[in-house]
Amino acid sequence: MVTRLHVEAEGTTRAGPEAVWPLVADVTRYPEWGPWDEGGYDRPGDGSEHGSGAVRRLRYGRTTTVEQVLDVEDGRRIAYTVLKGIPVRNYRAEVVLTPTAEGTRVDWSATWDRTLLGRIVHGRLRTFIPGVVADLVAAADREAAAT
Repeated sequence: MVTRLHVEAEGTTRAGPEAVWPLVADVTRYPEWGPWDEGGYDRPGDGSEHGSGAVRRLRYGRTTTVEQVLDVEDGRRIAYTVLKGIPVRNYRAEVVLTPTAEGTRVDWSATWDRTLLGRIVHGRLRTFIPGVVADLVAAADREAAAT
């Protein structure tokens, strides 16, 4: 039996889900608010560029990660897997937006197989994903303050 590794982070923004969702759904916007240098699409998804089946890429330094969107609930949740770029097996991540009285709760989680390289990635993602959530919350707060 293969043991799974897991990383998760959460944050709450004053912005409503309708303001946060465009930041999460459109990978071309990730460099605006996160640590990525470039984001784009290699193939559009079913029904929309950002929908299920979309193949997207993100460059962070010298590493380009290629991901495929697995499932989308517009305005609420996106799930994706890594096709190449980081050495993980059976990677599945989810970003979930939940309306709250204060704005929106953001939950970002990822799981993958526990392999030697997967354990190395785990060490990096334990700080990377919480940083990404903090950046996303800050960007959403800025957008909420501007409106």
